[in-house]
Amino acid sequence: MAGEGRAGRLNSAAVTCSGAVVDNGGVSTDPSPSESEVEPSAEPPEREAAEDAVPLPKRRVWVVFAVAALLWAIDLITKNLVVANLEGKEPKPILGGLIYLQVIRNPGAAFSMATGMTWVLALVAIGVVIAIVWISRRLRSVGWAIGLGLVLAGALGNLTDRFFREPGPLRGHVVDFISAFAPNGQGFAIFNIADSAICVGGALIVLLSLLGKDYDGTSTRGKKKESE
Repeated sequence: MAGEGRAGRLNSAAVTCSGAVVDNGGVSTDPSPSESEVEPSAEPPEREAAEDAVPLPKRRVWVVFAVAALLWAIDLITKNLVVANLEGKEPKPILGGLIYLQVIRNPGAAFSMATGMTWVLALVAIGVVIAIVWISRRLRSVGWAIGLGLVLAGALGNLTDRFFREPGPLRGHVVDFISAFAPNGQGFAIFNIADSAICVGGALIVLLSLLGKDYDGTSTRGKKKESE
């Protein structure tokens, strides 16, 4: 009887233990999500911006000063040549009378305009030179660089006359020597190489602006599309 009681107690303990194991909860058999099912993290905004950014063209500072130096030298050389050979003489026709070469001392602006405002025009030319030099550091467009180089050459060419020709600094008269179609400016105003450079450079800048080409090498039309 004692043996049977001991065996009964052992069976009860076994049942209790097995029940405790069952009550502790079963292990989940659901499969864990695979690595391929995990959603990838979004790209950092800095990386996306770097990938979308378009590389800018190279800076074109050297183009501005190369064009300006070349045209400035041509303007100075031609003025000195005509003063040395044609001053005080009759107009000399070339190209079958299309152009007449004669020396005229001009106290005014380009094409003999605004006479009597020599010192004001000299200060304006100085301001133009400073502005072009300042903006040239940001130039990335070849067309803009050529246009501003031409304007810079014209401003420097006439400004040189304002400083170093008679009657004195800031009051010097500019040497004009090209008369188109007729002598004495009868067919068109008398001008020089510097005046021509200013007009051609200004026209080129206006054309580039109309075409949507900005000085930094970008397109204003492209900027408008992105903003829309």
